[in-house]
Amino acid sequence: MSMKYFLLSIFLFVTINCADAQSTYTNPVYSADFADPTVIRGHDGLFYAYATNTSVEGKVFNIQVAKSPDLINWTIVGDALPTKPPWADKDFWAPHVLFDKVRHQYYMYYSGESPYEQTGKCIGVAISKSPEGPFVDIGTPLVTGEGFINIDPMAFDDPISEKKYLYWGSAHQPIKVRELNDNRISFKQGSVKKDVLAPNDDEYSRLVEGAWVHYRDGKYYLFYSGDNCCGEKANYAVMVARSVSPEGPFVRLSEVRGNNNSTILGKSGDWLAPGHNSIITDDNNHDWIVYHAILRDSSTNSQRRVLLIDRLVNKDGWPYVDNLTPSKKPLPVPFINQRNSK
Repeated sequence: MSMKYFLLSIFLFVTINCADAQSTYTNPVYSADFADPTVIRGHDGLFYAYATNTSVEGKVFNIQVAKSPDLINWTIVGDALPTKPPWADKDFWAPHVLFDKVRHQYYMYYSGESPYEQTGKCIGVAISKSPEGPFVDIGTPLVTGEGFINIDPMAFDDPISEKKYLYWGSAHQPIKVRELNDNRISFKQGSVKKDVLAPNDDEYSRLVEGAWVHYRDGKYYLFYSGDNCCGEKANYAVMVARSVSPEGPFVRLSEVRGNNNSTILGKSGDWLAPGHNSIITDDNNHDWIVYHAILRDSSTNSQRRVLLIDRLVNKDGWPYVDNLTPSKKPLPVPFINQRNSK
């Protein structure tokens, strides 16, 4: 082959592949019910999303799991928790999954409803070798208690101290944190539960839950949601606070704004009750917020919480979603280096 034709073939190959690549996306990125999403990148380079129980094509999934090569195109791959744990008989929600590189295992922390009123709603731990599952519960809940105080877990590995933490909380009580053992299935001996963020009088933070901690540029950002995730009185939004320590004290954005408003993502004319987010970083080091919201459309199931994604922008050291509401127009997709995916 002559050099001229060789260069022409390379040009055509690059042009065709660039033309085929998806360059923009529009919310929602998954239009079925997918509440309380956690998104992680698996050891295979692909992205995995986990969500609250629902019915998929007539079959109940205790914990949904979906897979994507690019954070935009999602496919349900099954039930991450096909066997119920011995301590809960219904309602499994708000899962958080973390990969342990040393043990080469995935740990899933999730909420469940005990059949015993005195036990209430609990947080359990399940383990799998695969991000798709099946995850197998360790047999006993990690946190128990009456009411719905002990729900919405989020496990966090501090990149500075290498300590392992669990955040959780709801029910008009403060968000809590406690250090985990290295085995990730119990709390460290001598550690104590600490309150890191209490509800206040803001419209959305009369109840706070759905904690997510993200370390960036020397600061720990605590994303949280409130006040009512769903139902006829759904009124939800995402707020943020920050600290120089994973154990706090955390300073609310409202304390900097001086207006008792820490909201960085709220309702719009198209979307109701956005919240319960996770944060994922693309291969250009840009942070994206992944969350659920309810479409304001009377022709659909008004209570279906679908999956959305938006890029976070930084202003004066604080993360925001553009316009403080879910995006509605086509936007550039996250940059994902496909060579990192196997």
